[in-house]
Amino acid sequence: MSLFKSAEERRIERDIKIRQGIRRIEKSIAEQNKFTDEFIKNARRAKEIGDESQYQFIRNSLKKTATVKKMLERQLLAVKNALIIKRQAEASTDFAEAMGTMAKEISRMFGATDLAKTQLEWEKAMAQSQSMEERTSMFLESIESAAEGDVMTTPAEVITDQEIDAMIEAESEAEHAKDVDELDALRAELNSLKDDAQKEGK
Repeated sequence: MSLFKSAEERRIERDIKIRQGIRRIEKSIAEQNKFTDEFIKNARRAKEIGDESQYQFIRNSLKKTATVKKMLERQLLAVKNALIIKRQAEASTDFAEAMGTMAKEISRMFGATDLAKTQLEWEKAMAQSQSMEERTSMFLESIESAAEGDVMTTPAEVITDQEIDAMIEAESEAEHAKDVDELDALRAELNSLKDDAQKEGK
């Protein structure tokens, strides 16, 4: 392993870290969905056994889970947007470097007379490109700072008690409908078996 990494190696390492960060946020969002499902099942059970204190606790946990999920989704969107801007900046830098190389080569071919002027122009272009990179870096830092403060700025009432109750009730109704459908299917199967037995008896 070399002690000094090239600019391209450092760029690849930064891209890998960004992609890893995106995957971690996506995994966290998926986990919040699982937590929501588990809390809803537990809330239904608490309602069935009449444990009001546990029901209230679970409802508050659902609200907190919804808040965390929304914050993670906002962070994911911010990181993805920042990645697009980073790639745009890199494309501009690559273009400026390529044009700088061509300008030097053209100047060399046309002689030393034009070299100073062309070099000055392309050095100015390169400086502008570096300035764009610095502005992009500052933007990424501001995005990170905004993401860190997101928890503090997210409103407490992301989801209301009524909405939580509706989520739990909808899950209960869906489960009940599923049970009814399964019971109807079982009855139909029993009737069919009974009809077959009667036909065989005749």
